[in-house]
Amino acid sequence: QVQLVESGGGLVQAGGSLRLSCAASGRTFSRYVMGWFRQAPGKEREFVAAVTWSGISTYYGASVTGRFTISRDNAKNTVYLQMNSLKPEDTAVYFCAADSKNAVVVSHTALGYDYWGQGTQVTVSS
Repeated sequence: QVQLVESGGGLVQAGGSLRLSCAASGRTFSRYVMGWFRQAPGKEREFVAAVTWSGISTYYGASVTGRFTISRDNAKNTVYLQMNSLKPEDTAVYFCAADSKNAVVVSHTALGYDYWGQGTQVTVSS
């Protein structure tokens, strides 16, 4: 069983930055692909970023490439999402997710992940 707890969300002006954290329980965190998704009201859950077990390989959704950076610290069982140059369209609830079935194969869809956090709200004002 894996429990994920996100933190770091909040209200920020356009052009600003936020850093989200996701603390995971469980001894095998380092074996999982970890991802971030977001969901705005009335929209489907959208892939934001993912990282393989080692932290070496990272993947991003088209709308955040060049602005967001995903990283992980396996010693702290934590994954991060650094968000820069934020835009109003980045406003959403951000979810941390774990794929306990894979360490290196990254899914860009929500169905590929079997553990989810409760989400943290990010609001970007114009």
